[in-house]
Amino acid sequence: MTAQQQEDVVAKRLQITGQVQGVGFRAWAQGQAGDLGVTGWVRNREDGSVEVLAKAAAGTIDRFIDLCRQGPPAARVEAVTVEGAQGIVPDRFDVKPTV
Repeated sequence: MTAQQQEDVVAKRLQITGQVQGVGFRAWAQGQAGDLGVTGWVRNREDGSVEVLAKAAAGTIDRFIDLCRQGPPAARVEAVTVEGAQGIVPDRFDVKPTV
């Protein structure tokens, strides 16, 4: 990876609200991440939202966020809050337990 490509890699934390639990959102997000080459994780939150930590090239992250705004067919996404993220991101995309 060139220095420019490394600079373009970003990590974002997403909080997705709406009808997003019990609709296969986590498995769907894991599949989308795999298709796009995004690393990180997804988990349900006790407040009914879904939380995602995603890391990839900036353009890829933008595409992933756009997909999360739509969600899987059974979901009804109301909002996606996006903020920068720091810390250790796994080299794959995991489904984590609910918190």
